[in-house]
Amino acid sequence: IYCNYCPNLDVKYCAIMLEGVVRTKRRQLKILGAIIMEEKDNQRAIDILNGIMEAELAGVVRYSHYSLMVYGYNRIPIVDLMKANANEGLLHAHRAGELVTMMGGHPSLKIGPLLETEKHDIGDILRESLEHEKSVLVLYKKLLNLAVSTNDILLEEYAREMISAETLHSDEVNKMLRSPGALEVFKP
Repeated sequence: IYCNYCPNLDVKYCAIMLEGVVRTKRRQLKILGAIIMEEKDNQRAIDILNGIMEAELAGVVRYSHYSLMVYGYNRIPIVDLMKANANEGLLHAHRAGELVTMMGGHPSLKIGPLLETEKHDIGDILRESLEHEKSVLVLYKKLLNLAVSTNDILLEEYAREMISAETLHSDEVNKMLRSPGALEVFKP
């Protein structure tokens, strides 16, 4: 069992542990409101966070590439949007990596799947962007499910915050894909 809330990885010597431990029904150790996950759940969380990190880094590459491939009358605002998305993806990857190291894990050096469709029409780029955002959202929801099942408040709050941000971002892309005046949600 690893402590997620102090630098000591061996909880039997953790100073917080000496304050008192109560076993919960979910087979965790509850310590003054903080949760220490069992090792298997801790590793599952690290694996999901590394997957998030890899997907977000793939988004950085993807959005950087898109920003270079935009042409036409609306180039400047779309390029700015793509650069902002790349920067946001880097921040998201870094946050996931910080959680990995907080939990005693090693951040992945991998980058998630990159698909080069050779389609550079703005509509194609936005549809690919929407698919990417949906795939990242699945990972954050997977993390949320684990956090709720293990009663890890920190991971739960993080996952909820990121799900909100990714959902709003997907909505912006969805609105860009709609025809002017269309109220219906875009469906690929």
